[in-house]
Amino acid sequence: MTERVLTGITTTGTPHLGNYVGAIRPSVEASRAPDVESFFFLADYHALIKCDDPARVERSRLEIAATWLAAGLDPQRVYFFRQSDLPETPELTWLLTCVTAKGLMNRAHAYKAATDVNLAAGKDVDADVTMGLYCYPILMAADILLFNAHRVPVGRDQVQHIEMARDIAQRFNHLYGRGRDLFVLPQAQIDEELATLPGLDGRKMSKSYDNTIPLFEGGPKALKEAVARIVTDSRLPGEPKDPDGTPLVTIYDAFATPEQRAEFRADLRAGLGWGDAKQRLVDLIESHIGPMRDRYAELMAHPERIEEILQDGARRARRIATPFLAELREAVGLRPMKALPVTAQPRRSEAAKPQLPVFKQYREADGQFYFKLTAANGTVLLQSRGFAEGREAGGWVKRLKTEGAAALAEAPVEIPAGVAREDVEAALGALVAASEE
Repeated sequence: MTERVLTGITTTGTPHLGNYVGAIRPSVEASRAPDVESFFFLADYHALIKCDDPARVERSRLEIAATWLAAGLDPQRVYFFRQSDLPETPELTWLLTCVTAKGLMNRAHAYKAATDVNLAAGKDVDADVTMGLYCYPILMAADILLFNAHRVPVGRDQVQHIEMARDIAQRFNHLYGRGRDLFVLPQAQIDEELATLPGLDGRKMSKSYDNTIPLFEGGPKALKEAVARIVTDSRLPGEPKDPDGTPLVTIYDAFATPEQRAEFRADLRAGLGWGDAKQRLVDLIESHIGPMRDRYAELMAHPERIEEILQDGARRARRIATPFLAELREAVGLRPMKALPVTAQPRRSEAAKPQLPVFKQYREADGQFYFKLTAANGTVLLQSRGFAEGREAGGWVKRLKTEGAAALAEAPVEIPAGVAREDVEAALGALVAASEE
């Protein structure tokens, strides 16, 4: 069975060495596995939630696409596309929004963090909170469910969003599935063994801390300058050094073979100077990313080639997304207009006849014969006086049925209080018409 794996990359910055080691390299390697169908997309709709600088979003899309391609992502083996090139994504987002409980969105970590900051600052709880931030998990769910991904590699901070996608998918399946699952329930994939590179100051490498090492930008010179700023202790060349817990060694390990790691540690304990150690790190990293940097520079110089790759990826992805969304539209009732089947009209004799007023004849305890006209709802429309003979009462009933209102003036009857004469005449007219059929 082919398993689908989906990865989204938010386009708000330039990839650095930590991104390469922690996400890009392992994802590219995983995409080459047999029986795996991989989807990689540039999450540029998500970028609009975090960034209102159009130039930055535009530049980031180009840099990130070039980085993934330079790192070995095969656009013919995987589906590689921009989120914004699939109109099915925002449409599915709306379908999912219509079944998502507001309470579920209230519990999203990003929204709660924003409201906590506002409350701590004495602001309105929703100050500066956009609907993009609030509904972010629904858009993410649409990204995943549009392709029915089985696995989604995420950091631990994103696990809640996968759980929300599962909740939304289950709700949709329940409402519209009619006994079948329209959506696969995705699983979060967290690889605890993936390397998290420390930055120049020993904290996690992040643009937020301004402690990153560039991946491609600035070339070998920028790489060497960044490595030179990695914090080390003050031990001089010739003095033994402890390699454990040193950011320099952790970064070295991310690129070295087991043999290179053992040799590097032994040399540090033997007194290798920090300057020489940093140069070794630069040389090692350069041996890995130098060829990729050349490919990156070529792609950046020809953005039209990247555009062609992304457009082709979008076309391939839409071959899956478009028919699936059509199925979902059908499920929720957004269907093409069609002529309804014509139901054969019953023959007149079979058609349900309207209920007519009824004459009832009866004899009271006084020995007199009476009749009354009763409407379909039981209301008495006419009440006769008593007759000594039953056939006399029957004769008046016959005249009223055949002559209708014309016989009313002579008939020995009374119209009960509260009954309109026109209602009586209409009832008699219906009886006359029925007798003539």
